[in-house]
Amino acid sequence: MPAAMLPRRPLLALGAAALAIPRIAAAQPAWPDRPVRFVVPFPGGSSPDLTGRLVAQHLAGVLGQPVVVENKAGAGGNIGTDAVAKATDGLTIGLSINGPLSTAPALYPTLSYDPARDLTAVSLLVRGGQVLVVHPSVPATDFAGFVAHAKNNPGKLTFASVGAGSGGHLAMEDIKARTGIALEHVPYRGFPPAVLDLVAGRISAMVVTAAAVLPQLREGQGRALAVTTDARMPQLPDVPTLAEVGLPGAASYGWQVLIVPAGTPGERIQMLAREARAALSTERARQAMDAAAFEIVASSPREAKAYVAAEAARWGALIRTLGLKLES
Repeated sequence: MPAAMLPRRPLLALGAAALAIPRIAAAQPAWPDRPVRFVVPFPGGSSPDLTGRLVAQHLAGVLGQPVVVENKAGAGGNIGTDAVAKATDGLTIGLSINGPLSTAPALYPTLSYDPARDLTAVSLLVRGGQVLVVHPSVPATDFAGFVAHAKNNPGKLTFASVGAGSGGHLAMEDIKARTGIALEHVPYRGFPPAVLDLVAGRISAMVVTAAAVLPQLREGQGRALAVTTDARMPQLPDVPTLAEVGLPGAASYGWQVLIVPAGTPGERIQMLAREARAALSTERARQAMDAAAFEIVASSPREAKAYVAAEAARWGALIRTLGLKLES
């Protein structure tokens, strides 16, 4: 079971107390008084972009100012996350994922930002299971066959990720360490180009959030061998979990968190968390997240901070055990 997994419960069961908004003194100027910048560190069309735009559109309606989404992709999300960390205009918020928030500090000796020091987690928005997918040309119909094929062809298979240190990258490194197989890592600048090369056969395999690859699986452009969730996914009921194929304790999730620069006023953080929950409680958002195989969490700031810290501890330990180091 992933570290500090939040208990499953209905969205609105979080309780008003967790997201209570302190009363703002009447003398304070209204925020925002200008357009807000919403940084998404992946390309348009990616699953983080979908979630980010749902939240941004809702915020624009309640804040009375435009909320402009800026897709700032690269380095597995580190570039866009760094842009939020360094923002000083008081009008920049953003969304980030596993890699930039929980594993990048352990992977990059010269990382240009410190998530714990420079950023504040506002709300764990959604999380989704990942799936191990291979191109149909890989002669393996199940996980055991994939492991056997990789061992018989050491170094000849490749696997894609959305960037070094991303959730998919670390999940595959975990699988490699547990099975003793060797695959070459090929990082991409986002989900769409990585999945495109996977279905084109230029990449052998990928551990990727189910949201990014479900359409391709339905079209037979990839073969799902295992899911990383604790239980089988409703969208892929015939695909076994990693525990079922012999890797207990390997469960992992892709997750997305609303973030702001450190030093953002507490009442603003609470307000953003409340409005993120409202944005994801609509029927439109529920349908979109269900179709994308994401579970809506919409946590409080305190829960988001604890979840990110627990994930950093888990994956940081794996990174240190494997001796992984990357250049920023």
